[in-house]
Amino acid sequence: MTRRHCALVLLTTLVALVPIILILSLGTGPVSIRPAEIASILLHDSGLVDASPDDKLRLIIESIRLPRTLVGFMVGGALAVAGAAMQGLFRNPLADPSIIGVASGSALGASVSIVLGAIPFTMVAHGLLHNIEVPLMAFIGGITTTGLIYRIGTTGNGTSVTTMLLAGLAINALAGACIGFLSYIADDATLRSLTYWQMGSMDSATWDMVLICTVTLLPASLLLCRYAQVINVLLLGESEARHLGVNIQRVKFQLITLSALAVGVSVSVSGIISFVGLVVPHLIRLIVGPDHRILLPASTILGGLLLVCADMLSRTLIAPAELPIGIVTSLMGAPFFMVILWQQRQRIS
Repeated sequence: MTRRHCALVLLTTLVALVPIILILSLGTGPVSIRPAEIASILLHDSGLVDASPDDKLRLIIESIRLPRTLVGFMVGGALAVAGAAMQGLFRNPLADPSIIGVASGSALGASVSIVLGAIPFTMVAHGLLHNIEVPLMAFIGGITTTGLIYRIGTTGNGTSVTTMLLAGLAINALAGACIGFLSYIADDATLRSLTYWQMGSMDSATWDMVLICTVTLLPASLLLCRYAQVINVLLLGESEARHLGVNIQRVKFQLITLSALAVGVSVSVSGIISFVGLVVPHLIRLIVGPDHRILLPASTILGGLLLVCADMLSRTLIAPAELPIGIVTSLMGAPFFMVILWQQRQRIS
């Protein structure tokens, strides 16, 4: 089977799996809901059937599981496509979205909000921002650190990805130190909240978050997919890409901005979720190769499906309690990461 046929089969399979996984997610949890009941609730809400579903099951679907599933799918897709874009931009298969500092910056912003409180925002909005203080501060922190790293890596001669990588390591270490200090001064209840947020979770997903993700993550993911051909050219090297008419500086800025937006919003609504942006592009690359015209859209879909599946596991592994989704993705992704390192070791030696 040719690469083109493999890509067609892969994309068709992933698209076909989307409604199946979403229905499974809506039915999974402490209260099990059959697919027929889920269909009845969704069709009733859309006005296609008149039969009134069970009010309890309808509340579970509409208020808890449906927004949680939609947010998980969009967050997973955004993290995966941003990871694939960063691996192409840095020409490094071990790169992930945290390389541009947005994850650590978001964690620092959220930590400041949880431990110290976002007092200025609360005062200005007279309490209207109370429920989104942490996501807002996380997003501001992520975008700020990304902008700082980009500024450090940019000179009159252009943007150096090597300098950005080193600046990212330094900023990540600094943010980690600040988070450690905030954890040290936090009381027990605040420290528990901070730790839980950093582990990642979808249990706070609401329809407001669905709206936020829809107007930010979906456009960012689609726009990143449009850079597939340009990233393919960048893989040849910056000199070759420049000779082929690619505006290297502009492309770097746009890719980093879109990736920072995608990851910043994702982290702000779900907390830190590891390995999705690293593992998913590798899984796709193993099947269809490095062509980003397939890699980016396939990573988007698979990333969404993977995070929804991880969320289902988080609800059921230690039921009736709930395991933070970041732990689940780490347990899934860490062994794969070790395999990648082993392959790199064999290639180098």
